[in-house]
Amino acid sequence: MSSSEDSKARLAHRLKSLRTDGLTGLALTQSQLAKALGVSPPLISSWEAPNKPDLPPAIRINAYARLFCTVRSGSNGRVRMLDEDELDADERARRRELEEELLALRDAANGNHAVAQTPGPVSEGLRRLHSGPLYFADGRPITIVCARLPRELRSGMPYTDPREPDYTESYTYADLDTLIELHGHIRAANPLSPVGIRADDSLTADDLTTHLVLLGGVDWNFLTRTLLGKLAVPVTQVARKGDEADAAFQVRQGDETITFAPILSAGNDGRTELVEDVAHFYRAPNPYNRLRTVTIFNGMFGRGTYGAVRSLTDERFRDRNGGYLATRFAGRDTFSILTSVQIVRGEVLTPDWTIPATRLHEWPEPGE
Repeated sequence: MSSSEDSKARLAHRLKSLRTDGLTGLALTQSQLAKALGVSPPLISSWEAPNKPDLPPAIRINAYARLFCTVRSGSNGRVRMLDEDELDADERARRRELEEELLALRDAANGNHAVAQTPGPVSEGLRRLHSGPLYFADGRPITIVCARLPRELRSGMPYTDPREPDYTESYTYADLDTLIELHGHIRAANPLSPVGIRADDSLTADDLTTHLVLLGGVDWNFLTRTLLGKLAVPVTQVARKGDEADAAFQVRQGDETITFAPILSAGNDGRTELVEDVAHFYRAPNPYNRLRTVTIFNGMFGRGTYGAVRSLTDERFRDRNGGYLATRFAGRDTFSILTSVQIVRGEVLTPDWTIPATRLHEWPEPGE
C-alpha cells in the first residue's frame, strides 16, 4: 500500500472512530452524522470505506472538528452542531487540535506531507474564514438581495436598457461596490453553498426560504422594508422622502425614541458631503424558513451600507468584529448593532466594533 493510500485508510478509520466513539456514550449512525453535517449517508459511507475511501472536502473536515470537539453536540441524545459562538475556550482549542489532526491526514493522503506536518498560516486563515458570521455551516443556498436602482436613475446610464446590445443587468443594481465586496467574501467563506444574487423585484418563493443577505435600506430595497416591519427589532429606518436631512435611524426604548442621524456638511463647492453615516447590521432566523437566517446590511446612504459589510469582510477587522459578535451575543440567534461609519474624503473607514464609540446601539441588552 502506498503512503497516500495508507493515509487515506487512516483518515477513514479516524472518521469512523469519531462517529462511533467521538461523543462519549453516544455512537452515531451514518444517517445521524449525515444529517448533522448536511450531507447524504452515502457520502459518509464513502469517507469511511475501508478500501479506497473518498476524501472529504476540507470544509467538511472543519465541520467534523466542530461537531466532535464537544460532547454537548450529542447532549440529551440529540445530535446538533453547535455554532462557533456557543463553544467555550476549551472546546475551541479542542476543535483546532482535531481540525489540524484531520487536515494533516487529508493532506498526507493527497501527497502533501509538508502541509500535513505544518498546517501554516493559510490553513489558519481559511479556518477563520470558515467560522465567521458570514459562514453558513449547513451548506445550504444563500441569496444576496439588492435593491434595483429607481428607473429615473437608470434612464441616463448606459447598458441598463435590456434592448441595448451591451445590456448589463448588474448596472441596474444599487450598492454595486458593496455587492461586489460581499459576494466575493461569501463565495470564499461558503465554497459548497450555491450563492445567488437577486434584485428585490425579481425574488421567487424559493429564494425567500434560503439564507437571505439583504443590502440597502427601506428607501429602495422592498424586502428590507418588509422584514424590518415584521421582525423583532426595536430599530426603524426613516425613509428620506427626497430630503437628505430626514435620514435617520430611530430606536424605541420604552416610551422614548432615540434618533441616530448621519452627519452632512457643505463642501467647498457648495455641495453636501457625507462625513459620517449610520449603518445597521441585523441577524435573525429567516421568518419564511426558521432553519435559515436573514442578515441585513443597511445604511442611511450607500457608504453606510458599504461600511457595514466591510465590518465583516475587511481582513484587518473581520476577525475582531466577528469575535465581538460571538462574545457579546453568545447563545443568541437574533441581534442588532447600529454603528457609525466614518467617511474621509469620500473613502469609507471600516468600523471597529471593539471601540465603544463606534457602536451607537446594541440589541438585545445584556440580560434581556
